Amino acid sequence: MNQIRAHAFISGRVQGVGYRFTTQDVALELGISGWVRNLPDGRVEAVFEGTEAQVKQMIDWCHRGPRGAIVSRVEVQNETFEGLQGFNIRR
Repeated sequence: MNQIRAHAFISGRVQGVGYRFTTQDVALELGISGWVRNLPDGRVEAVFEGTEAQVKQMIDWCHRGPRGAIVSRVEVQNETFEGLQGFNIRR
């Protein structure tokens, strides 16, 4: 299967609402590898690796986020697949 990598920046009310923890749960459920972290400017940054279908589902979820989030923008950059293992929350 063709594996892809997406680098996402999520804007809006996305910190203090469990966005990182829920992103990790959804990513693991979908079988996606990568990481997620808060940025000092209030955005959330994430990298997702998996099949095109898996990553598309994850990006679609990012537009909604967890309950309490208000997502105003999701910017996605395609990058070279690196073969990350697992999904973690970076601090």
